[in-house]
Amino acid sequence: MAGAFITFEGIDGSGKSTQLRMLASVLRLGGFETVVTREPGGTPLGKRLRTALLDAQAEVDPLAELLLYAADRAQHVRTLLRPALETSHIVLSDRYADATVAYQGAGRGFTPELIAEVVELATGGLKPDLTLIFDVSVAECLMRTKRREANDQSKDRLDGEDVDFYARVRDRYLEIAAAEPERVRVVDASGSVEETHTKVIEIVLPFLEARGIVGQPSEQNAPPTGTQPQKTPVN
Repeated sequence: MAGAFITFEGIDGSGKSTQLRMLASVLRLGGFETVVTREPGGTPLGKRLRTALLDAQAEVDPLAELLLYAADRAQHVRTLLRPALETSHIVLSDRYADATVAYQGAGRGFTPELIAEVVELATGGLKPDLTLIFDVSVAECLMRTKRREANDQSKDRLDGEDVDFYARVRDRYLEIAAAEPERVRVVDASGSVEETHTKVIEIVLPFLEARGIVGQPSEQNAPPTGTQPQKTPVN
């Protein structure tokens, strides 16, 4: 039985990380072999790259940023994602290649041709089976981000971007969804966490059923090393 690769995307403050954790809990309770990961930071190397990429005090050149995200993804694909999928796990990833198209492509202004080449090199052609894009207005996302910072004092380098940057990123995400309707579903995340969670369940469970995936826990089918759930900030 093949696994399933599901990615969670959206601008910072869209609530995607919270929704990923909630879905993972539902799937595990249902007996699904589920791996939770993220980009950057899904591997030991990725954790070090994440620290460098999101350091609010660091000045990272846009090209260096693009290549560091690609390096993280290359390691992620080869050491975690493919092994997990090959052993029939459901993989939930907080961001993947669409983030590069949106953030480094639309946000930073790199050409679609360059972005496509970098993504292909890093992923080796591995694409998600299903992508959920959590869509909220830029104004709402910025308000949520400010509340998060006030509550836990956490702030990363991307939190300093302006409204125009996030508007470009959001627009590109919606363009991705329009171009690939079979893979990508847009989730209106403007409501409560519970309302958004219901929408996620209504998309994901029929998708898994259509693929013939059922929960059959197996000691022989344990997650690859380093794929345990991670506590990640809400974004």
